[in-house]
Amino acid sequence: MKIEKKRKGKNIIGGIELKEKLIGVTRVCKVTKGRRYFSFSAIVIKGTKKGMVGYGFGKSKEAPDAIHKAGEKARKNLRKVCVFKGTIPHEQESRYGGAKVLIKPASDGTGIIAGGILRAVFEAAGFKNILSKSKGSSNPHNLIKAALKALSCLRDVQTIAKQRDISIQKVYSG
Repeated sequence: MKIEKKRKGKNIIGGIELKEKLIGVTRVCKVTKGRRYFSFSAIVIKGTKKGMVGYGFGKSKEAPDAIHKAGEKARKNLRKVCVFKGTIPHEQESRYGGAKVLIKPASDGTGIIAGGILRAVFEAAGFKNILSKSKGSSNPHNLIKAALKALSCLRDVQTIAKQRDISIQKVYSG
């Protein structure tokens, strides 16, 4: 019981509980002259479902320890993303390594149209309607990083108006 309470306390930031999604656990092997050394690596996505999402990568000799390390790194790596009426404000394309990600806004009722790894990122961030396409590499590390890079490049109208020091009406009129 004490462990659960302690872990639950770490999964709450600013009164909002973090949702954790395990993407994958992989057994890796290091071969030396004398023997093989086995260890585990894990990827975890954490998010508030209200515009904050992060990922973590952990390695350890035991799988639960790797998952715990990845969860801690994901909590420390949280970043704010732009959620506009349950979707994104504009289309965005991003690339990390060999992975390319294209995300588009969607109308109400569409849902999350995305593959497994991208779906986990968008659900953790709190998107309700979004279209996405992953091209190139299907490496989970690179897909997550490309998706988060695309989400961090998004800007809403208020941010653009503030950066240009003009009114919101002028942003729309061009």
